Amino acid sequence: MKTTWDIFCTVVDNYGDIGVTWRLARQLVAEHDQAVRLWVDDLQAFVPLCPGADVNAEQQWQQGVDVRRWPADWQASAPAQVVVGAFACQLPASYVEAMSQQAKAPLWLNLEYLSAEDWVEGCHGLPSPQANGLRKVFFFPGFTAGTGGLLREGPLLAQREALQQSPDARAQFLAGLGVKVQPGARLISLFAYENPQLGSWLEALASDAQATHLLVPQGRVLADLGQWLGEAELAPGAIHRRGALTVQVVPFVSQEDYDRLLWCCDFNAVRGEDSFVRAQWAAVPMLWHIYVQEENAHWEKLDAFLALYRQGLSAPAAAALSELWQAWNMDRDMGQAWRALQPHWAELRQHARDWAAGQAARPDLATALVHFYRNSL
Repeated sequence: MKTTWDIFCTVVDNYGDIGVTWRLARQLVAEHDQAVRLWVDDLQAFVPLCPGADVNAEQQWQQGVDVRRWPADWQASAPAQVVVGAFACQLPASYVEAMSQQAKAPLWLNLEYLSAEDWVEGCHGLPSPQANGLRKVFFFPGFTAGTGGLLREGPLLAQREALQQSPDARAQFLAGLGVKVQPGARLISLFAYENPQLGSWLEALASDAQATHLLVPQGRVLADLGQWLGEAELAPGAIHRRGALTVQVVPFVSQEDYDRLLWCCDFNAVRGEDSFVRAQWAAVPMLWHIYVQEENAHWEKLDAFLALYRQGLSAPAAAALSELWQAWNMDRDMGQAWRALQPHWAELRQHARDWAAGQAARPDLATALVHFYRNSL
């Protein structure tokens, strides 16, 4: 008998929450032979990640996952053996009541947001007794041995290597997106929130001695990009050139193709949590746009990750990388920070590969969750 899982996802920020839970659900099915229902309250955000999905379906099977619409008027449903509330979302009261009535209570996990802060290891795996007798356990993804690890499918890194080591495969994939990169140009992807410092970075790229081809998937940063270009609307396929910079808007793609896009690039600017992790597996230099929190609490998370990630870098390279990330996230001049990074490019490229290899040596998140459940029996 397969172990049954219910994963609940409330879509908060367009694609981040559903991106993580959809990857997790697929991996639990494909690699661990689990039976997974994924409850999503907004299928509009799900369909772009899973082309072919039906935005109006109450229930549908996608890649072995039973995808359900999470209705406002919840109807009775038998709880699974493992119940995952993603990112502190509130489960339906009647579902929680049904959990408490089971002869053997389900394992109730609260899958937390990713953070490199020191306190995470101390809270990972801690139970929280509930008034109805259930226990909710905090499960933290992370970058260290005392956490739940990162989402990483089994064949992912081999697939990355195959693409990165084959210029023909890389060119063929990019051609499918309508992208042709001129010889010698640096290829950069940009997926970000709104950012007033985008213009200062684009000016630096446009005036650089090296040509840059910037790929911008559809998303929230397009308004800032359009303002810099003087274009009211930017549709997929649009190409603009200014100095050494070519800017191209590409369509929103499936998660698998977004991975390939990151693997093809020399540098990736990403945002939030899902694309942040995928950029690390791409094993090339990157820039993280962290989700903004009140009173700038996100800066502590940014600095905590940088403190881990820059270990092993020379002092000048570490300082240049930190300045770039802080400029992007703290509204400082990106042009100056970008130019200061260039002398350290080779070191940062090797460091990105070393970091990915080090993280891959730890159990991935899906495997850690399955083992946690089996150990709880």
